[in-house]
Amino acid sequence: MKYLSGEYVDFLKYDPDLTHLTKFQREVLEATRKIPYGQTRTYGQLAKDIGKIKASRAVGRALNKNPYPLVIPCHRVVAKNSIGGYAGGTELKKKLLEMEKSHLLR
Repeated sequence: MKYLSGEYVDFLKYDPDLTHLTKFQREVLEATRKIPYGQTRTYGQLAKDIGKIKASRAVGRALNKNPYPLVIPCHRVVAKNSIGGYAGGTELKKKLLEMEKSHLLR
């Protein structure tokens, strides 16, 4: 896959099926899709983006239900004081974030 070799891929052109998720989960995942390549947001920022200021933990739980982890880049959502969790493990999350940032510097 091009993305995993460090090449930019525009995943916004894909339309993932999220109909099996709750309205809240869909809102979180749609907001996550809009986080630009090479950037991050905190769980709290994402909660604020969807108008649920005090729902940062619920945002984390919704991200855990992400059926398309690269198309919907949940690795770009971090905790306020740490990298936060990731279904693929924190080491993979770190590598994905580093890869995106290094690609932007080229």
